[in-house]
Amino acid sequence: MSLPGRVVPAAPRPAEFARGARSQRSTTEQRQAAGRAARTIMPLADHADLGPGDRDPVALLEEQAATRVQRLIPIRYGRMLASPLTFLRGAARLMAVDLGAGPDSGLRVQLCGDAHLSNFGFYATPERQQAFDINDFDETHPGPFEWDVKRLAASVAIATLVNGFAPKKARTAALAAAAGYRTEMNRLAGLGTLAVWYAHQDVDGMLTDIRSEAGDVAAEQLGSDVARARFHDSNHALRKLCTTVEGQVQFRNDPPLIVPAEELLPAWGQNVDDAYDLVGRLVRAYRRGLQSDRRYLFDQFTVVQLGFKLVGVGSVGTRAYVVLLDGSDAQDPLILQAKEAQPSVLADQRPAPTPRPADEGNRVVHGQRLLQMTSDIFLGAVRATGIDGARRDYYVRQLRDGKGSVDVDRLRPRAMAFYARVCGQTLARAHARSGDRVAIAGYLGSAATFDEAIADFALAYADRSVVDHAALRQAAADGRIAVREGV
Repeated sequence: MSLPGRVVPAAPRPAEFARGARSQRSTTEQRQAAGRAARTIMPLADHADLGPGDRDPVALLEEQAATRVQRLIPIRYGRMLASPLTFLRGAARLMAVDLGAGPDSGLRVQLCGDAHLSNFGFYATPERQQAFDINDFDETHPGPFEWDVKRLAASVAIATLVNGFAPKKARTAALAAAAGYRTEMNRLAGLGTLAVWYAHQDVDGMLTDIRSEAGDVAAEQLGSDVARARFHDSNHALRKLCTTVEGQVQFRNDPPLIVPAEELLPAWGQNVDDAYDLVGRLVRAYRRGLQSDRRYLFDQFTVVQLGFKLVGVGSVGTRAYVVLLDGSDAQDPLILQAKEAQPSVLADQRPAPTPRPADEGNRVVHGQRLLQMTSDIFLGAVRATGIDGARRDYYVRQLRDGKGSVDVDRLRPRAMAFYARVCGQTLARAHARSGDRVAIAGYLGSAATFDEAIADFALAYADRSVVDHAALRQAAADGRIAVREGV
C-alpha cells in the first residue's frame, strides 16, 4: 500500500528485470572467447620472452631512494646485497620497468605488485583461525595478471638456485608455481561468485599434502613455521620489542632496528611533546576511518609510546612508526604499525585505476581487502603530518597478528615445488576476486603452454637478477653508493 501523498513507482515485473540484467552482462561463453582472443595480442608462448633490459639498475634504485629517509638507504642496499634473492625482493621497481617495457595480455586484475615468494605467509583471521595468503600490498595496483605470476615464478627460481640446486630443479619449481596458478584459475572459473570470494587455502591441508608430496622433513619444517606464526601476536611483539623501565613498559632502544621517540627526536632537534601531539592527531584521524564496531574496540586502548622501526628489504627507508597501546593494563597490549605508503612501482607502467583511491594509504588498504580472504580488523589508512612536518600517506595495521612466513632458505627441491604451487594457487584466488576469472581461464587454457613459458621466463630473469645484483655490488665497491651490511 502507499502512504498518503506519496507516489510509489511500480516495481518492474520479474521477467523484465531479469532480461534487463542479462542484457548488460556477457555470457560465460563470451568471456571465455574474450580470453582466448587475447592470445592474438599476447600468445601464451611469448611469456617466455625476457624483454630488452637495457636500463641502469643502480640508477633506478637511486631514483626510488630519493623520497626516502636517506640515512637508512645504505641499510636497504646492504640487505639487498645479501643474495640475489634479497636483491629481487628489494628490486620491485626494476621488475616493474622490465615488465612494462613489453606487451601484455590486457587481462587486468588488482595486482599484488610484489608477489615474490616471501610475500606469502600465515596470519590470524578475526575468528582466530590461521590463514595462508598474500601478506604484503605496498605495491598493489591494477595491471595484467601475468605480471604477478612472473614475479612469483622468478622468485621461486632464484630461491631454488640460491639454496644450491641446479637450474633444472629451479625450472621445475617455477613451473609448479605457474601450473598451480593456471589449474586453480580454471577451477575457479567454474564456481559461483560467492564461492570464489570464500575460497581459501586450508593450512591443515597444506601440512597433510606436503608430507605426502615432499616427505616428513619438509612437513616438519612447514609445521614449525606454522607454529611459530601462531605465536607472533601482540604479546610476542611486546616481549621482543619492549622492555620495562621503572614499572613502565616501553620500546627497546636498539637502533636502527627500533628506537623510542624519546631517544631519537631530541637528536633530530625536535620536541617530544610536540611529536606526541602530532601522534594524537594521527591516531584520531585513523580512528575515524575504522568501522563503528572496531572504533568501539580501539577506544578501549590508550596510547603509551611512539617508536620508529626498520622494516623489510624493499621498504627500508620508508617512514614506519610503531605505536604501543595498553588495554586493561600493560600486559594487555596492542602494537600498531603506521607505514608510509608511497606510489606503487607499477604506477608509471599502467594507467591509474578508476575510480582512483583517495590517497596512497587507501590504495594499499583497498588492494589488501580485495586480494586477501580476510584482513586485519585494525587495517586502515590516514593522510597526516608526520614527525618531520611533511604531510604523507600511511596505512595502519597490527604489527604482529599471527603473522609468519615459510623459511624458504631451508626448502629442498620437492618442498620448493610444493610451496610454489600453493603460492600460485593462492595468487589465482586473489586475482579471481577482482579480475574476470572466466576470461583469464579461457586465455590460459588446459594445456601447459603458459606454464612452460613462465618457467623459461623465470630462469632467464634469475640470470638477469644475478647480473643486476653484481652491478649493485660493483656500485658499492666504486663508492657510487653507500652500503651498510649485516643490519
